[in-house]
Amino acid sequence: MAEELSQRARLVLASVVANYIATAEPVGSRTVSKQKDVDFSPATIRNVMADLEEMGYLEQPHVSAGRVPTADGLRVYVDSILELDELDLHTKEMIRSQLENQPVSEANDIFKATSRTLSQMSRQAALVAVPSPEQEVFRHMEFVRLAPGLILVVLVSKAGGVQNRIIEAEEDIAQEELDRYTRYLNELLADLTLSQVKQRVAQEMTNERNQFDTVLSRALTLGKQAMENRSEGELLIDGQTNLMDQPEFKDMVRLRGIFQAFEEKSTLLRLLDKALTAQGVRLYIGSESKLSELDGLSLVTSPYGEAGKPLGALGVIGPTRMDYSKVIPMVDFTARLVSRILDQRGK
Repeated sequence: MAEELSQRARLVLASVVANYIATAEPVGSRTVSKQKDVDFSPATIRNVMADLEEMGYLEQPHVSAGRVPTADGLRVYVDSILELDELDLHTKEMIRSQLENQPVSEANDIFKATSRTLSQMSRQAALVAVPSPEQEVFRHMEFVRLAPGLILVVLVSKAGGVQNRIIEAEEDIAQEELDRYTRYLNELLADLTLSQVKQRVAQEMTNERNQFDTVLSRALTLGKQAMENRSEGELLIDGQTNLMDQPEFKDMVRLRGIFQAFEEKSTLLRLLDKALTAQGVRLYIGSESKLSELDGLSLVTSPYGEAGKPLGALGVIGPTRMDYSKVIPMVDFTARLVSRILDQRGK
Protein backbone atom coordinates (compact mmCIF):
# COMPACT_ATOMS: atom_id res chain seq x y z
CA MET A 1 0.00 0.00 0.00
CA ALA A 2 1.10 3.57 -0.67
CA GLU A 3 1.03 4.51 3.02
CA GLU A 4 3.72 1.88 3.70
CA LEU A 5 6.26 3.81 1.65
CA SER A 6 8.88 5.88 3.46
CA GLN A 7 9.74 9.32 2.20
CA ARG A 8 12.94 7.87 0.78
CA ALA A 9 11.03 5.16 -1.11
CA ARG A 10 8.56 7.73 -2.44
CA LEU A 11 11.43 9.86 -3.78
CA VAL A 12 13.04 6.88 -5.50
CA LEU A 13 9.76 5.67 -7.01
CA ALA A 14 8.93 9.19 -8.23
CA SER A 15 12.37 9.50 -9.80
CA VAL A 16 12.14 6.13 -11.55
CA VAL A 17 8.67 6.96 -12.91
CA ALA A 18 9.71 10.44 -14.11
CA ASN A 19 12.78 9.09 -15.92
CA TYR A 20 10.89 6.16 -17.40
CA ILE A 21 8.16 8.50 -18.72
CA ALA A 22 10.82 10.66 -20.34
CA THR A 23 13.00 7.92 -21.88
CA ALA A 24 11.00 4.65 -22.02
CA GLU A 25 14.23 3.02 -20.77
CA PRO A 26 14.93 1.13 -17.51
CA VAL A 27 16.25 3.46 -14.81
CA GLY A 28 19.39 2.68 -12.82
CA SER A 29 20.47 3.80 -9.36
CA ARG A 30 23.10 6.16 -10.78
CA THR A 31 20.44 8.03 -12.77
CA VAL A 32 18.29 8.35 -9.64
CA SER A 33 21.24 9.62 -7.58
CA LYS A 34 21.67 12.55 -9.98
CA GLN A 35 18.18 13.90 -9.28
CA LYS A 36 18.21 17.14 -7.30
CA ASP A 37 15.73 15.87 -4.66
CA VAL A 38 17.76 12.71 -3.97
CA ASP A 39 20.67 13.20 -1.58
CA PHE A 40 21.63 9.63 -0.69
CA SER A 41 24.18 7.25 -2.22
CA PRO A 42 23.71 4.90 -5.20
CA ALA A 43 24.15 1.95 -2.81
CA THR A 44 21.26 3.16 -0.64
CA ILE A 45 19.20 3.78 -3.75
CA ARG A 46 19.86 0.23 -4.97
CA ASN A 47 18.59 -1.12 -1.65
CA VAL A 48 15.45 1.02 -1.84
CA MET A 49 14.84 -0.06 -5.43
CA ALA A 50 15.20 -3.70 -4.37
CA ASP A 51 12.61 -3.11 -1.63
CA LEU A 52 10.24 -1.47 -4.13
CA GLU A 53 10.71 -4.42 -6.47
CA GLU A 54 9.85 -6.83 -3.65
CA MET A 55 6.69 -4.81 -2.96
CA GLY A 56 5.68 -5.16 -6.61
CA TYR A 57 6.13 -1.51 -7.53
CA LEU A 58 9.24 -1.91 -9.71
CA GLU A 59 10.50 -4.66 -11.96
CA GLN A 60 13.77 -5.43 -13.72
CA PRO A 61 13.23 -6.36 -17.38
CA HIS A 62 16.78 -7.76 -17.70
CA VAL A 63 19.35 -8.86 -15.13
CA SER A 64 21.82 -6.13 -16.08
CA ALA A 65 19.19 -3.44 -16.63
CA GLY A 66 17.75 -0.84 -14.33
CA ARG A 67 14.13 -0.89 -13.14
CA VAL A 68 10.82 0.18 -14.63
CA PRO A 69 7.59 0.85 -12.71
CA THR A 70 4.89 -1.81 -12.73
CA ALA A 71 1.19 -0.97 -13.14
CA ASP A 72 0.88 -1.13 -9.33
CA GLY A 73 3.85 1.21 -8.98
CA LEU A 74 2.28 3.67 -11.40
CA ARG A 75 -1.01 3.46 -9.50
CA VAL A 76 0.74 4.32 -6.22
CA TYR A 77 2.60 7.14 -7.96
CA VAL A 78 -0.57 8.65 -9.45
CA ASP A 79 -2.70 8.23 -6.31
CA SER A 80 -0.29 9.39 -3.61
CA ILE A 81 2.84 10.98 -5.07
CA LEU A 82 1.92 12.84 -8.25
CA GLU A 83 0.98 16.47 -7.72
CA LEU A 84 -1.29 17.67 -10.49
CA ASP A 85 -0.87 21.23 -11.68
CA GLU A 86 -3.58 23.19 -13.42
CA LEU A 87 -3.29 22.98 -17.18
CA ASP A 88 -1.02 25.71 -18.53
CA LEU A 89 -2.64 28.72 -20.20
CA HIS A 90 -1.13 28.03 -23.62
CA THR A 91 -2.61 24.53 -23.77
CA LYS A 92 -5.98 25.81 -22.57
CA GLU A 93 -6.05 28.44 -25.29
CA MET A 94 -5.08 25.91 -27.95
CA ILE A 95 -7.94 23.61 -26.92
CA ARG A 96 -10.41 26.50 -26.67
CA SER A 97 -9.50 27.80 -30.12
CA GLN A 98 -10.09 24.36 -31.65
CA LEU A 99 -13.44 23.76 -29.96
CA GLU A 100 -15.02 27.19 -29.46
CA ASN A 101 -14.10 28.90 -32.71
CA GLN A 102 -15.03 26.11 -35.06
CA PRO A 103 -18.13 26.45 -37.25
CA VAL A 104 -20.57 23.70 -36.31
CA SER A 105 -22.95 22.42 -38.95
CA GLU A 106 -23.87 19.11 -37.32
CA ALA A 107 -24.21 17.97 -33.71
CA ASN A 108 -21.30 15.55 -34.10
CA ASP A 109 -18.89 18.26 -35.27
CA ILE A 110 -18.02 19.23 -31.69
CA PHE A 111 -17.20 15.60 -30.85
CA LYS A 112 -15.06 15.14 -33.96
CA ALA A 113 -13.17 18.32 -33.11
CA THR A 114 -12.73 17.09 -29.53
CA SER A 115 -11.21 13.74 -30.48
CA ARG A 116 -8.92 15.40 -33.04
CA THR A 117 -7.78 18.10 -30.59
CA LEU A 118 -7.18 15.70 -27.70
CA SER A 119 -5.04 13.42 -29.85
CA GLN A 120 -3.01 16.34 -31.18
CA MET A 121 -2.44 17.95 -27.78
CA SER A 122 -1.69 14.72 -25.90
CA ARG A 123 0.19 13.04 -28.78
CA GLN A 124 -1.69 9.87 -27.88
CA ALA A 125 -4.89 8.31 -29.18
CA ALA A 126 -8.14 10.02 -28.16
CA LEU A 127 -11.60 8.53 -27.66
CA VAL A 128 -14.96 10.29 -27.56
CA ALA A 129 -18.17 8.38 -26.91
CA VAL A 130 -20.85 10.34 -28.76
CA PRO A 131 -24.12 10.39 -26.80
CA SER A 132 -26.55 7.73 -27.88
CA PRO A 133 -29.96 9.20 -28.70
CA GLU A 134 -31.27 7.45 -25.58
CA GLN A 135 -29.07 9.64 -23.35
CA GLU A 136 -29.73 12.99 -24.97
CA VAL A 137 -32.15 15.39 -23.31
CA PHE A 138 -35.29 16.05 -25.34
CA ARG A 139 -35.88 19.66 -26.37
CA HIS A 140 -38.39 19.74 -29.20
CA MET A 141 -40.43 17.48 -31.49
CA GLU A 142 -42.24 18.56 -34.62
CA PHE A 143 -44.60 16.77 -37.00
CA VAL A 144 -44.70 17.89 -40.65
CA ARG A 145 -47.26 16.50 -43.12
CA LEU A 146 -45.46 15.41 -46.30
CA ALA A 147 -48.27 13.60 -48.09
CA PRO A 148 -51.50 11.80 -47.16
CA GLY A 149 -50.55 9.33 -44.41
CA LEU A 150 -46.85 10.32 -44.52
CA ILE A 151 -45.36 12.44 -41.72
CA LEU A 152 -41.86 13.82 -41.14
CA VAL A 153 -40.84 13.84 -37.48
CA VAL A 154 -38.06 16.22 -36.43
CA LEU A 155 -36.45 15.48 -33.04
CA VAL A 156 -34.15 18.08 -31.51
CA SER A 157 -32.03 17.43 -28.42
CA LYS A 158 -30.69 20.02 -25.97
CA ALA A 159 -27.17 19.24 -27.21
CA GLY A 160 -28.25 20.47 -30.63
CA GLY A 161 -28.66 17.07 -32.26
CA VAL A 162 -31.32 16.95 -34.97
CA GLN A 163 -32.80 13.67 -36.15
CA ASN A 164 -35.39 13.21 -38.85
CA ARG A 165 -37.71 10.27 -39.32
CA ILE A 166 -40.54 9.59 -41.71
CA ILE A 167 -43.44 7.63 -40.26
CA GLU A 168 -46.72 6.43 -41.71
CA ALA A 169 -50.11 7.23 -40.21
CA GLU A 170 -53.16 5.01 -40.69
CA GLU A 171 -55.11 8.01 -41.97
CA ASP A 172 -54.39 11.42 -43.39
CA ILE A 173 -53.88 14.03 -40.66
CA ALA A 174 -54.06 17.76 -41.39
CA GLN A 175 -51.07 19.95 -40.51
CA GLU A 176 -53.21 21.95 -38.08
CA GLU A 177 -53.94 18.74 -36.15
CA LEU A 178 -50.26 17.77 -36.23
CA ASP A 179 -49.38 21.15 -34.74
CA ARG A 180 -51.71 20.37 -31.82
CA TYR A 181 -49.90 17.04 -31.31
CA THR A 182 -46.58 18.86 -31.38
CA ARG A 183 -47.63 21.34 -28.66
CA TYR A 184 -49.02 18.59 -26.44
CA LEU A 185 -45.98 16.30 -26.68
CA ASN A 186 -43.45 19.11 -26.23
CA GLU A 187 -45.16 20.16 -23.02
CA LEU A 188 -45.46 16.57 -21.79
CA LEU A 189 -41.89 15.53 -22.53
CA ALA A 190 -39.86 18.66 -21.71
CA ASP A 191 -36.41 18.07 -20.14
CA LEU A 192 -36.57 14.27 -20.23
CA THR A 193 -33.91 12.09 -21.79
CA LEU A 194 -35.09 10.30 -24.90
CA SER A 195 -35.04 7.07 -22.92
CA GLN A 196 -37.38 8.68 -20.38
CA VAL A 197 -39.50 10.04 -23.24
CA LYS A 198 -40.19 6.46 -24.34
CA GLN A 199 -41.23 5.50 -20.82
CA ARG A 200 -43.46 8.57 -20.39
CA VAL A 201 -45.23 7.96 -23.71
CA ALA A 202 -45.84 4.32 -22.77
CA GLN A 203 -47.24 5.36 -19.37
CA GLU A 204 -49.52 8.00 -20.88
CA MET A 205 -50.88 5.53 -23.44
CA THR A 206 -52.24 3.39 -20.59
CA ASN A 207 -53.94 6.38 -18.99
CA GLU A 208 -57.73 6.05 -19.28
CA ARG A 209 -58.19 9.75 -19.96
CA ASN A 210 -55.92 9.57 -22.97
CA GLN A 211 -57.59 6.41 -24.30
CA PHE A 212 -60.87 8.33 -24.61
CA ASP A 213 -59.34 11.55 -25.86
CA THR A 214 -58.80 11.21 -29.60
CA VAL A 215 -56.29 14.07 -29.90
CA LEU A 216 -54.07 12.87 -27.06
CA SER A 217 -54.30 9.25 -28.13
CA ARG A 218 -53.26 10.08 -31.69
CA ALA A 219 -50.42 12.29 -30.49
CA LEU A 220 -49.07 9.55 -28.23
CA THR A 221 -49.33 6.96 -31.00
CA LEU A 222 -47.30 9.15 -33.34
CA GLY A 223 -44.83 9.90 -30.54
CA LYS A 224 -44.36 6.19 -29.91
CA GLN A 225 -43.69 5.58 -33.61
CA ALA A 226 -41.15 8.39 -33.67
CA MET A 227 -39.20 6.90 -30.75
CA GLU A 228 -39.01 3.33 -32.04
CA ASN A 229 -35.77 1.75 -33.32
CA ARG A 230 -33.43 4.41 -32.03
CA SER A 231 -29.81 4.06 -33.12
CA GLU A 232 -26.95 3.50 -30.66
CA GLY A 233 -24.23 6.00 -29.88
CA GLU A 234 -20.89 5.83 -31.64
CA LEU A 235 -17.24 5.95 -30.67
CA LEU A 236 -14.84 8.39 -32.34
CA ILE A 237 -11.15 7.46 -32.28
CA ASP A 238 -8.39 9.79 -33.40
CA GLY A 239 -4.60 9.63 -33.38
CA GLN A 240 -4.10 5.84 -33.34
CA THR A 241 -0.97 6.34 -35.42
CA ASN A 242 0.56 8.34 -32.54
CA LEU A 243 1.08 5.00 -30.79
CA MET A 244 3.34 3.89 -33.62
CA ASP A 245 5.84 6.53 -32.48
CA GLN A 246 6.07 5.03 -28.99
CA PRO A 247 9.10 2.74 -28.46
CA GLU A 248 6.96 0.25 -26.48
CA PHE A 249 4.97 -0.56 -29.60
CA LYS A 250 7.71 -1.16 -32.15
CA ASP A 251 6.68 -4.82 -32.08
CA MET A 252 4.20 -5.05 -34.95
CA VAL A 253 2.39 -8.04 -33.43
CA ARG A 254 1.77 -6.02 -30.26
CA LEU A 255 0.69 -2.99 -32.28
CA ARG A 256 -1.65 -5.08 -34.42
CA GLY A 257 -3.38 -6.36 -31.27
CA ILE A 258 -3.93 -2.80 -30.05
CA PHE A 259 -5.34 -1.66 -33.39
CA GLN A 260 -7.63 -4.68 -33.36
CA ALA A 261 -8.96 -3.53 -29.98
CA PHE A 262 -9.69 -0.13 -31.53
CA GLU A 263 -11.69 -1.89 -34.22
CA GLU A 264 -13.81 -3.60 -31.55
CA LYS A 265 -15.44 -0.33 -30.62
CA SER A 266 -18.17 -1.95 -28.53
CA THR A 267 -15.51 -3.10 -26.05
CA LEU A 268 -14.06 0.38 -25.68
CA LEU A 269 -17.55 1.86 -25.42
CA ARG A 270 -18.30 -0.39 -22.45
CA LEU A 271 -15.12 0.84 -20.80
CA LEU A 272 -16.06 4.48 -21.42
CA ASP A 273 -19.55 3.76 -20.08
CA LYS A 274 -17.94 3.22 -16.67
CA ALA A 275 -16.76 6.82 -16.80
CA LEU A 276 -20.40 7.96 -16.79
CA THR A 277 -20.74 6.91 -13.14
CA ALA A 278 -17.50 8.63 -12.11
CA GLN A 279 -17.20 12.10 -10.66
CA GLY A 280 -14.49 13.68 -12.78
CA VAL A 281 -11.43 11.94 -14.17
CA ARG A 282 -11.02 8.19 -13.98
CA LEU A 283 -7.78 6.35 -14.75
CA TYR A 284 -7.23 2.76 -15.86
CA ILE A 285 -3.60 1.60 -15.79
CA GLY A 286 -2.69 -1.53 -17.74
CA SER A 287 -4.69 -4.57 -16.68
CA GLU A 288 -7.09 -2.43 -14.61
CA SER A 289 -9.17 -2.08 -17.78
CA LYS A 290 -9.85 -5.85 -17.66
CA LEU A 291 -9.13 -5.93 -21.41
CA SER A 292 -6.16 -8.12 -22.36
CA GLU A 293 -5.74 -6.19 -25.61
CA LEU A 294 -5.11 -3.00 -23.64
CA ASP A 295 -2.50 -4.46 -21.30
CA GLY A 296 0.42 -2.04 -21.36
CA LEU A 297 -1.88 0.87 -22.08
CA SER A 298 -3.49 3.43 -19.81
CA LEU A 299 -6.83 5.17 -20.35
CA VAL A 300 -7.67 8.53 -18.78
CA THR A 301 -11.41 9.28 -19.02
CA SER A 302 -13.94 11.84 -17.90
CA PRO A 303 -17.70 12.23 -18.40
CA TYR A 304 -19.15 15.31 -20.06
CA GLY A 305 -22.62 16.84 -19.85
CA GLU A 306 -24.68 18.18 -16.97
CA ALA A 307 -23.75 17.28 -13.41
CA GLY A 308 -25.65 14.14 -12.55
CA LYS A 309 -26.78 13.77 -16.19
CA PRO A 310 -23.70 12.85 -18.20
CA LEU A 311 -24.20 12.62 -21.95
CA GLY A 312 -21.06 10.66 -22.75
CA ALA A 313 -17.37 10.30 -21.99
CA LEU A 314 -14.06 11.20 -23.55
CA GLY A 315 -10.51 10.16 -22.89
CA VAL A 316 -6.91 9.65 -23.92
CA ILE A 317 -5.33 6.23 -24.38
CA GLY A 318 -1.59 5.61 -24.57
CA PRO A 319 1.31 3.68 -23.03
CA THR A 320 1.31 3.24 -19.26
CA ARG A 321 4.29 5.62 -19.11
CA MET A 322 2.22 8.53 -20.49
CA ASP A 323 2.79 11.85 -18.76
CA TYR A 324 -0.14 11.74 -16.31
CA SER A 325 0.72 15.18 -14.92
CA LYS A 326 -0.26 16.66 -18.30
CA VAL A 327 -2.85 14.21 -19.61
CA ILE A 328 -5.09 14.09 -16.51
CA PRO A 329 -5.67 17.90 -16.31
CA MET A 330 -5.98 18.02 -20.12
CA VAL A 331 -8.79 15.45 -20.13
CA ASP A 332 -10.49 17.17 -17.19
CA PHE A 333 -10.33 20.62 -18.82
CA THR A 334 -11.57 19.32 -22.19
CA ALA A 335 -14.53 17.49 -20.62
CA ARG A 336 -15.56 20.65 -18.74
CA LEU A 337 -15.21 22.76 -21.89
CA VAL A 338 -17.28 20.34 -23.99
CA SER A 339 -19.95 20.32 -21.26
CA ARG A 340 -20.12 24.12 -21.30
CA ILE A 341 -20.28 24.31 -25.12
CA LEU A 342 -23.10 21.75 -25.25
CA ASP A 343 -24.97 23.58 -22.48
CA GLN A 344 -24.74 26.90 -24.35
CA ARG A 345 -25.94 25.30 -27.57
CA GLY A 346 -28.91 23.79 -25.75
CA LYS A 347 -30.18 27.13 -24.45
